[in-house]
Amino acid sequence: MYLDLHSHSVSSDDSRATVEQFVKWVGVLRKKGRQIDGFVLTEHRGFDFDKDYTALAHDSGVLILKGSELDTSHGHFLVYGVTEDMANRVDFSHVGVDAIGLMHAADECGAIAVPAHPGRFGVGLYEYYEGSDLSAVRVVEHLNGSNRPGEQERAEELIERHGYSGTGGSDAHLVSAIGTCMTEFDREISDESELVEHLRSGGFRAVRLEETGETI
Repeated sequence: MYLDLHSHSVSSDDSRATVEQFVKWVGVLRKKGRQIDGFVLTEHRGFDFDKDYTALAHDSGVLILKGSELDTSHGHFLVYGVTEDMANRVDFSHVGVDAIGLMHAADECGAIAVPAHPGRFGVGLYEYYEGSDLSAVRVVEHLNGSNRPGEQERAEELIERHGYSGTGGSDAHLVSAIGTCMTEFDREISDESELVEHLRSGGFRAVRLEETGETI
């Protein structure tokens, strides 16, 4: 199963894409022979509890899950499995959320917090290792479709040094970017709880869109 674990719709202030447009583009890519089973909306500094994409997902055959991307003391983190309990314990809107506390709160609330684009200059985990206890990190974003020159290499260095498991996500802010990087799971996923379970237990790898099939 191929899921893009990092995308931003117009609910994020720097994105131009609607969820409906992402779904239509997934259809275009499928017609070209690519496999995309779904994506996770990881909106900046918030979580859309009031948005329900069940009908759209059912009609399109595209799994649509929700998450968040938070600004923390140790760079950006993607949070999957967000619950109201967790949102009450962590101020998602705050720039500078304590990363260690975030990871522990996620674990206690049945969620998982994963460093986003860890090699990114300024806001990636790579910048924050000196003097920090980051033993709680197990998974990081391996492939990010918006990485700039040098950032992928830094992510690779972290993964090799610490033995992290790695996910993939497009970091799409434009419609045509969805699916450029994804995570391949060896099991089916139908909701956020199963996503968290599989991220914790393994059985996934980061892939690029071109690995999922031949263009027709």
